[in-house]
Amino acid sequence: MKRLVPLWLTAIAGIVMIVSYFIPWAQGLGEVFSIWFDILAGIAFILGGGNLLQIHLKKVSDKGAGWGYSVILLVCFMTTLFVGLGKIGVHPSPQFPDESWSGVYNQSGGPFWFLYEYAFKPLTATMFAMLAFYIASAAFRAFRAKNIEAILLLGTAFIILLGRTYAGVWLTGWISDEGPFRGLRTENLSEYIMQVFNKTGTRAIIIGIALGIASTSLKVILGVDRSYLGSGED
Repeated sequence: MKRLVPLWLTAIAGIVMIVSYFIPWAQGLGEVFSIWFDILAGIAFILGGGNLLQIHLKKVSDKGAGWGYSVILLVCFMTTLFVGLGKIGVHPSPQFPDESWSGVYNQSGGPFWFLYEYAFKPLTATMFAMLAFYIASAAFRAFRAKNIEAILLLGTAFIILLGRTYAGVWLTGWISDEGPFRGLRTENLSEYIMQVFNKTGTRAIIIGIALGIASTSLKVILGVDRSYLGSGED
């Protein structure tokens, strides 16, 4: 029963959500299931936070490798959680001025807003800035002209880079932007590649992803894929 009941719940919920998009009378039931999904997602966030605390508290108590980073993570996590849930420094909303908790937790100028703007955002920007070096390294290895495909990739990347810089615009600045050869200007050629070839490839990838999601969803709904139930015996 521990595995049969989740399988039936998953199948029923999945079928209802699909049917609600096509049959009008089932839309209300689909909204109910969406509300239950939000409730379960909230519970999952609580479980995730508890799991995070358990793992890193154990690492700190055992003085495992990198336990200092666990201390920093726990302090930041608890501080943000306390400020957000407690609505520290939040002003009451104009509609309910007598209720101290009626304001929005992330209102501009509040402590939670300050943490997000001046701690989380800079850390995110730093992480992506570091990823740029890994991307550049991968691009250097991928753009070696070993075959026809690599040559096409290298040439296309070179045109795109030129079209995004002042040097590329300057190199083809002598071509009239109104004449029949205006498409040969690097900025125009770069834009054409992005709007035609790149968008075509992106749409093909998105279609493939959608088909993969649909097939995986059907496998889960029909009980073929039971990986979400864990590794226990059927």
